[in-house]
Amino acid sequence: MSLSGVYVTAVESRPGNASLALKAMGESAGTAFPAARELGTSSSRTRRSFGARVNAFVALTKPRIIELLLITTVPVMFLAQQGVPDLKLVLLTCLGGYLSAGGANALNMYIDRDIDALMDRTAQRPLVTGMVSPRECLAFGITLGIVSTLLFGLTVNWLSAWLSLGALLFYVVVYTMILKRRTSQNIVWGGIAGCLPVLIGWSSVTNSMSWAPIILFLVMFFWTPPHYWPLSMKVKEDYARVGVPMLPVVASNKVVARQIVIYSWVMVAVSLLLTPLGYTGWFYTVVAVAAGGWWLWEAHALQNRAKAEVTGGKLKEMRLFHWSITYVSLLFVAVAVDPFLR
Repeated sequence: MSLSGVYVTAVESRPGNASLALKAMGESAGTAFPAARELGTSSSRTRRSFGARVNAFVALTKPRIIELLLITTVPVMFLAQQGVPDLKLVLLTCLGGYLSAGGANALNMYIDRDIDALMDRTAQRPLVTGMVSPRECLAFGITLGIVSTLLFGLTVNWLSAWLSLGALLFYVVVYTMILKRRTSQNIVWGGIAGCLPVLIGWSSVTNSMSWAPIILFLVMFFWTPPHYWPLSMKVKEDYARVGVPMLPVVASNKVVARQIVIYSWVMVAVSLLLTPLGYTGWFYTVVAVAAGGWWLWEAHALQNRAKAEVTGGKLKEMRLFHWSITYVSLLFVAVAVDPFLR
């Protein structure tokens, strides 16, 4: 039975939720999807070039998001090894991680294809344009999940394999199917899936766990909401249109900004625990303090603008979103470099 049976059964029960949201806007799901389904017919897909189809399947994996996951995986391998890990192991871990995250992202698109068709930011995804059919997407995502689990288990270790499979299932089932359309805390708990690559990076080298990866897991856990909420503030009308209760949809900018500041302070504080526990030295500490300080400056600046009831482009919420990606890149580069400077 398989994962496909679970996914198909669960997803078949979802259109009711989507139709309720659509009816609230004076539309029906029946009028929203025929166009998307028509684009997905075999006759229209045969007119697409092979290269375009390949690109569409690659797009299902959301490569830009996976880049960020690998940025948090590989440096932890350097920390676990206290030097340069086996390069073959690094490549296998990255490949397994890409396939696992790619499978999760494809299944996410399969489940969310109804709302993706109605949101501006997702209107060009392969299932919406008809470049890939729902059945193809479902099979593709399940296949990647199975291959990645076996790859990890047979070439790295089974601890990493189960962590990888756990991340996939958490993202698809817990976040996408259960939390996303039901609670404004969706990204808080759903973000756990994006934290697990830190544990996978450590376990791939040591086949065990330690406090170091757990601390970095917590850094990513507290990083995820203040990373994603600014983007949600920017596109909250999209989420509101399809009935997804992201925090900026159900709360004022003041409330969201205050939550961002709280999570940011906890994140920075947790990031500084590695050094007193003996896992990192002066270099990591300097980078963590400097990058964290700049993050807090930006978070408080956003809060001040929200308190002043600034709206539109002047709110500049995307400044923090873009900086959040730079921050996590700098922090984990420091994780990788620090062992060589101690």
